[in-house]
Amino acid sequence: MKTVWGLAAFGAALAGAPAAHADVEAVHVGVMAHDVCITNCKNAHKEAGPSVEGEVSFDSPAWLPWAGSPQPYAVASINTHGNTSFAGVGVEWHWKVGQNWSVDPGVGYVIHDGELNNKYPNGDPRAQTFQDEHLLLGSRDLFRISLGVTRHIAGPWDAQVFYSHLSHGQILGHGRNQGLDQVGVRIGYNFGQ
Repeated sequence: MKTVWGLAAFGAALAGAPAAHADVEAVHVGVMAHDVCITNCKNAHKEAGPSVEGEVSFDSPAWLPWAGSPQPYAVASINTHGNTSFAGVGVEWHWKVGQNWSVDPGVGYVIHDGELNNKYPNGDPRAQTFQDEHLLLGSRDLFRISLGVTRHIAGPWDAQVFYSHLSHGQILGHGRNQGLDQVGVRIGYNFGQ
């Protein structure tokens, strides 16, 4: 059985992060279109269902100004149809591009519960069907790159259009590397506002 319950518990812990903790900067929750055609359309739309995503961002540590003061984050994304879900950590930058707007690139590391390789041998008639219906991610751990465009709303609230791509990049794994793209909207609450 997939580790969806473990990821759900992780997501619940993220959503319940105490606002009083001085290091918590923001919480974002949203709905992501799962396995969409952005960077690799050949492997898109194999997995159905939206994903519910939660992310907690923390204050940038005092030792990170040399890197542009990115904010560490923890993220969980749960696919509502039982397909690939993931959880991980990373850093995001927040670059103001106008009044009440920012562009937010990020990089991270996640662990997922999706398929790694085809479970049927070559020549088995079930192999092609399995490959057509599943992303074959090639490694349990993946890099996550992301990009958000954020509109800061009144008070502590913001809204984001958000994109993320998961891949092992032939660094964390070898062989299959079909990747996973998600795009969606997230609402954020900023505790420092």
